[in-house]
Amino acid sequence: MKRETLTLTGNRPLNSSVFELTFTGASPMSAGQFVELTTEGFFLRRPISVADWEDGKLTLLVRIAGEGTKKMSELRAGDKVDALTCLGNGFDLSAQKPLLIGGGIGCAPLYKLAKDFAAKGIRPEIVLGFRNADETYYVGEFSALGNVTVATDDGSAGVKGNAVAAALGAGKDFDLYYACGPAVMLHALCAADARGQVSLEARMGCGFGACMGCSIKTTGGFRRVCKEGPVFRASEVIWE
Repeated sequence: MKRETLTLTGNRPLNSSVFELTFTGASPMSAGQFVELTTEGFFLRRPISVADWEDGKLTLLVRIAGEGTKKMSELRAGDKVDALTCLGNGFDLSAQKPLLIGGGIGCAPLYKLAKDFAAKGIRPEIVLGFRNADETYYVGEFSALGNVTVATDDGSAGVKGNAVAAALGAGKDFDLYYACGPAVMLHALCAADARGQVSLEARMGCGFGACMGCSIKTTGGFRRVCKEGPVFRASEVIWE
């Protein structure tokens, strides 16, 4: 964990509720790690997954879910943000035939993962799930790195259905999957196939393991999403 002052260099909307923030001033981070940003007027920091880090530029994709993230969406170039960076443990890149599965804003941390595999000469299979066509984002960016399937609940873009069905029902060839998205999606995925790694979301008090507020049950006992996670083996998570 590091405490750093980030400088915003860009803020652009990707759809009606998701926006992209780019910063300078952040230390190198791995796919699956996250940061915690201070938001003016709010006591608790907001945890945000790292979408990308390259050549000193940090990219975060944020969905407006409340007043805190709405305040973030109003940041402008040049604004300074106090942040905790280099938090959590990320994905490992051991797969030779990776399958990346994202749901909603859970697609965001898979972007750097896809870039890292592409840098190794591996073009992953990628499934991006959204509720409808209006909520899609980064489809072109992912398509430059892997073989993309878009799934929407209403069929307005790509195939009709959810990301789990699109990923496992299509018989895609993979040796390990990497997934991030809503808990119900990850639960269904782990129940169907445990050959993977899942990035979990949780309400966090501190973000670095002190408060124990984000603990989950695993086969190895209670683990903290912010400290031992947010990435866990699919086979070790006990869903309740």
